[in-house]
Amino acid sequence: MATEKDAFWSDILKRRLANSQKDERSEEENKAEETELFTKYYTEWKGGDDKEKSYKNIPRFYYRLPAEDEVLLQKLREESRAVFLQRKSRELLDNEELQNLWFLLDKHQVPPVSGEEAMISYEAYLQVGEKAGPKCKKFFTARVYAKLLHSDPYGRISIMQFFNYVMRKVWLHQTRIGLSLYDVAGQGYLRESDLENYILELIPTLPQLDGLEKSFYSFYVCTAVRKFFFFLDPLRTGKIKIQDILACSFLDDLLELRDEELSKESQESNWFSAPSALRVYGQYLNLDKDHNGMLSKEELSRYGTATLTSVFLDRVFQECLTYDGEMDYKTYLDFVLALENRKEPAALQYIFKLLDMENKGYLNVFSLNYFFRVSTAHPSHTSTLNTLLH
Repeated sequence: MATEKDAFWSDILKRRLANSQKDERSEEENKAEETELFTKYYTEWKGGDDKEKSYKNIPRFYYRLPAEDEVLLQKLREESRAVFLQRKSRELLDNEELQNLWFLLDKHQVPPVSGEEAMISYEAYLQVGEKAGPKCKKFFTARVYAKLLHSDPYGRISIMQFFNYVMRKVWLHQTRIGLSLYDVAGQGYLRESDLENYILELIPTLPQLDGLEKSFYSFYVCTAVRKFFFFLDPLRTGKIKIQDILACSFLDDLLELRDEELSKESQESNWFSAPSALRVYGQYLNLDKDHNGMLSKEELSRYGTATLTSVFLDRVFQECLTYDGEMDYKTYLDFVLALENRKEPAALQYIFKLLDMENKGYLNVFSLNYFFRVSTAHPSHTSTLNTLLH
């Protein structure tokens, strides 16, 4: 019985196949249809058509930078950045608005006076915020008030401390906008050439540098920029984040030169002052006995009190960038910054690299003995090595 049923279905299938129309499509068309159907069903199976998926609602967050040959896109990007920075600049308080803020704070001070400082309560603080205008709104928050609240028994804050806080914030934003104008790449960092342009255009605004001759400007800029890159670019990437520049004290030291009454002692201790830059460059010229603009190992050996050992100098010329075995001014500046700031991490890294002869990342007995052996043989060199290690 089963055999008869199988034969029955077999005949039906044969007749159906015989009566069906022959597929006249080419092999390529069949493959295309197969691919299309596979893509359709696979996408549905993966949920690709589900509009409710969260990843469908994530906004675009990456925009590639225009290539060098895409001139129109480059110009559009530059113009949009300039407009953005102008808008940010207009949001800052100007001198008149700062003066008005001071008058409002002084008018709303709450007695009694704490020492010699006028104080303000939280209620009066909020009143000033309402009258000061929309630009000041971000400064009159509970968070800012709590930051400035110390040990006043009445729960007040110092008017002067608050005003200084506002001034500092305004200065930081102004400076960031100013630095961003030199950020050619628009990525939040400055290259060496960008920072050079910034400092070069800053020189005329610094009264303490009025005495510098224009012929010395390039050397001054090199001296100033080198400090930023030595300490803020330890991996030697050739660029520094603008945030790092604002966070360190170097920019404060540089802009301190706006003070026409800056004391002599302050100038001598400020790397960016004219006397300091002239001193460093003068030392370089005095060491350059053959006047070729570069320092040989023998010439550098006279640095300071001439107590640097030949072994140490060999390591300096092995590790540092040289040109035909001689050191240029930039490399010399790194050397000076390392020796004059030995307690700073960047300087310690510089000196450690010189002492780590085998590039192992640590100092072993061999490395220490290598330097101490020469120091023991020449007692005049001992103090210098001790200074480096401590």
